[in-house]
Amino acid sequence: MKHHLEAWVLQGCLWCAGKLPASLSSRMGGAIARHIGVFLPSSRIADLNLQRAFPALSKQDRQRIIQGCWNNIGSTLAELPHLPALPSHPKNGPGWHVLNEDLLHQARQSGRPVIFFSGHLGNWELMPLIVARYGLGFSPFYRAPNNPLVDQLLCTIRRKIAGVPMSFFPKGRQGARDAVRHLARGGHLGVLGDQKMNDGIEVSFFGYPTMTAPAAAALALRFNALIVTGYVWREGPARLVLDVTTCIDPQEMTSSSRHEMIHCLTQKLSDELEGWITKRPENWLWLHRRWEKPYYQHKKT
Repeated sequence: MKHHLEAWVLQGCLWCAGKLPASLSSRMGGAIARHIGVFLPSSRIADLNLQRAFPALSKQDRQRIIQGCWNNIGSTLAELPHLPALPSHPKNGPGWHVLNEDLLHQARQSGRPVIFFSGHLGNWELMPLIVARYGLGFSPFYRAPNNPLVDQLLCTIRRKIAGVPMSFFPKGRQGARDAVRHLARGGHLGVLGDQKMNDGIEVSFFGYPTMTAPAAAALALRFNALIVTGYVWREGPARLVLDVTTCIDPQEMTSSSRHEMIHCLTQKLSDELEGWITKRPENWLWLHRRWEKPYYQHKKT
């Protein structure tokens, strides 16, 4: 019953959001999340993350970023029903455009598999739609919600947003095997690599070691895939920008061993992510425990 109730509530919220104009839906979703979210326990996690990432920030500045984080989450959810209809390159108002689109053309013309690396910034749900318009539709790795009905609903919405056939690879052994087969057939893959992975490898993030998923690097080396990095940032209500930042060719790696190449690539991707967050901290999802457990446990005592 709980699973059904959660799915009905989400479906009802998305139905209501879809009945409003895109910009109004985005503003309302952001305002609701901003006013509620700051009182939730996860905002404490966000504050601890900000203390570690930006130790010079004042408490007021951290609270401003946390409010912006919640605003972005609410806007992202409220924009979901509108994403398929958003125009490209609008002069003003809702829509999206791409910076450095030549890197997408370069990746498509290579004829090689492509792994898109990004994080939970801006409206990250828009990226599959945009790259599909450039002939590079991908299937994503993702963390499946605990509620299977919510998972099913979100996957249906994401397929509608992308507008092309796509598979979903839940994190875990089976998802990894399916992703490998997908790349072996020449498919493209999407990876949001900004969350902690306990059985990953250790790299630096904002100057502190953290366990990070090496999947993007390992799969790129195994299948000679290009890694295209980029993130979506919010220019206004339902007005979004995909900033494509690099196109990495693993053939150009010069490390002596595969293990070293995986570590080097994973660190490079972590550095890219850190740069995006530093540039627009309000756009990132600060709410999860990115570093080791003792840091958060020590701060509670």
